[in-house]
Amino acid sequence: MTAKKFYLVTGIVLVVLLVPSVTSTAYAVYLGNPGEDGYIGVGTLEEALHLAREKTIAAEKDSSFGSGTPYLAADGVLGASAISAGVFGGIAAALIIKGRHGRYALQGTG
Repeated sequence: MTAKKFYLVTGIVLVVLLVPSVTSTAYAVYLGNPGEDGYIGVGTLEEALHLAREKTIAAEKDSSFGSGTPYLAADGVLGASAISAGVFGGIAAALIIKGRHGRYALQGTG
């Protein structure tokens, strides 16, 4: 593939992928509860305020749970970071050890 074709294909792919994501509208913010007839947008401001008050009361009552982000769990922030560090660190260690003792190493270095 020539350089011109490569840049042309890359540009077309970027346009196809990026333009819809930049021009889209966040419709989920404006949707209400579905009504009995299936149409969306029936939810009222009073219902939203009532639900917000219930969430606030529940959060104040159960304050021992914090933000709900499980930092130390395997699916939390630190757990996922530790798992990623272990995997990528293991791969890096294997490559470094293999590179020092491989047949392509310089004579007398390993």
